[in-house]
Amino acid sequence: MNESQFHVVNGSVVTPDGLMNGATIRVVGDRIAMITPLERAPADAVDLGGGWLVPGFVDTQVNGGGGVLLNDQPTVAGIAAIGAAHAPYGTTAFMPTLISDTPEVIAATLDAMDAAIEAGVPGVVGAHIEGPWINPARKGIHDPAKFRLLDNTMIELLIRPRKGRVMVTLAPELTDPASIARLVAGGVIVSAGHTDADYETIVAAAGAGLSGITHLFNAMSPLLHRAPGVVGAALDDRHVYCGLIADGLHVHDAALRLALNARPHDRLMLVSDAMPSVGAVDKDFRLQGRLIHVEDGKCFGEDGTLAGSDLDMAGAVRNLVARTHADVVTAAAMASTNPAAFLGLSHERGALASGLRADWVALTADLRPAGTWIGGLKIADGI
Repeated sequence: MNESQFHVVNGSVVTPDGLMNGATIRVVGDRIAMITPLERAPADAVDLGGGWLVPGFVDTQVNGGGGVLLNDQPTVAGIAAIGAAHAPYGTTAFMPTLISDTPEVIAATLDAMDAAIEAGVPGVVGAHIEGPWINPARKGIHDPAKFRLLDNTMIELLIRPRKGRVMVTLAPELTDPASIARLVAGGVIVSAGHTDADYETIVAAAGAGLSGITHLFNAMSPLLHRAPGVVGAALDDRHVYCGLIADGLHVHDAALRLALNARPHDRLMLVSDAMPSVGAVDKDFRLQGRLIHVEDGKCFGEDGTLAGSDLDMAGAVRNLVARTHADVVTAAAMASTNPAAFLGLSHERGALASGLRADWVALTADLRPAGTWIGGLKIADGI
């Protein structure tokens, strides 16, 4: 089994036991065998320039990247291209995400996820099926012609044993707690999104095993003082994980701060909700026949509806720190440790610690990506 050592100087290394001012990381195979404070810098040490070394980012919502939309290419090659586009921005694990589509495309996506993991495509850890079991009243950019109710045939498809994690986003008001419980019992991670549910419906869904809220605040019933809605239920719950799109467009800075102040930080996750524009030269793209224009980091349809984001995970970390004054350690945990826990992958990802995968990202002092490593191997130089 291959063994190597990696040394960093002149920067902060984020570990579960606190910050190290420089470190030596011993890697055996693709795992961290030991991480210790750096005693003497060898010639090949990486100079962080006052920056940071943090666990590799885990993104649970990646619709596309590098000019590829998963809906158009639900294949191993499509998934690999998306992962490669996000790697320079620090993403070392991701859930390729399918926007509401037909049962045939859903099945093809899940099969492609299995095949990509089998083929060793770097970073892919599962698949996120976002819709089509969502509410037309909160459809966002999703095509309502694709919407359908969750039936037994689809449940059977979703709970079939897979090589990676399967996550679904659905509207709990359009199904029932028994169906949610069946999905969860079959190993599916269930999240509420694109939903007009009331507070009580979300509470009942959480009781049945729902464990996530997809892009908190966006495409869901808002918090009103007599009707707390999905947002109120999410802020009130201490256990569900909530995704946040910190691009300065999807969520007002005050709402980001509210979420940080109201909820346990270990139950908040940064997500990119990235579209094909991330890592692409030509930013505009088509989504199920509709032109999506990308300008100043904003993806929007012809009617002005937001259509995912042009955000990467390093940008999400940088924005959270700048817009909420969260510290870098908290932001890094929201981009790595917390989503790894949400996916049930804390035993192998989400921290720089012995026994976990040797996945990390170097960030400059202003939190720009400077290099990405997966399994101890440098796969991208940053942007």
